[in-house]
Amino acid sequence: MIRSTVFLTILVLALPLAAFAGSSVDFTNSGGTLAGSTSGLTLSGSTLIAVNGLGGGLITGDSLGTLSFSTGALSSGSLQMGGTFAAGGTFEITGNGTGGIPTGIIFNGSFTGPVSWTLVTLANGTHNYTLTGSLTGTWYNGTTVQGATVQLTINTGKGFFNGSTTISSGDTNITTTATPEPGTLGLLGMGFIGIASIVRRKMKSVRT
Repeated sequence: MIRSTVFLTILVLALPLAAFAGSSVDFTNSGGTLAGSTSGLTLSGSTLIAVNGLGGGLITGDSLGTLSFSTGALSSGSLQMGGTFAAGGTFEITGNGTGGIPTGIIFNGSFTGPVSWTLVTLANGTHNYTLTGSLTGTWYNGTTVQGATVQLTINTGKGFFNGSTTISSGDTNITTTATPEPGTLGLLGMGFIGIASIVRRKMKSVRT
């Protein structure tokens, strides 16, 4: 029930954010372990649950492929209260051939600028974190492309990030023909902060 609500919210908030000029492909991922230290954060085991704009239209499923990444080292702030990680690292999206999605590596790249790690404190005192960053890399047809990603963690309760947490949902938009317009990351970030609030309300209603 909760996962379904989160998924539908992502589609409403993230997919219309084609604030990118030209053609773009949107990838929605869920789950996976986000772990790390001041040396960097790494996401593993996250699956694609929706792809929009690749092969014509929206494709959904429990497992359409995988999304993984690593960041550079922490350059400011802290793991618990939020901060900034250096550019670099890796970012990879793979597909499994479902619905015309390419099999194998779809996008292989890295973060082009500072990666923001933001603490979101909800009204009840619990915490989510968002990770946002710009990307550049190679598309499956060999061309160089750019994009942006936003990843939202599950609620950590009233504790803080302790070296490992789970991704609730994420959205990555890869521009295949042009450069992202300014402000795209900000729009994506605002959307996922909204998702955090919805998840909190849904979890509260389930408990009661």
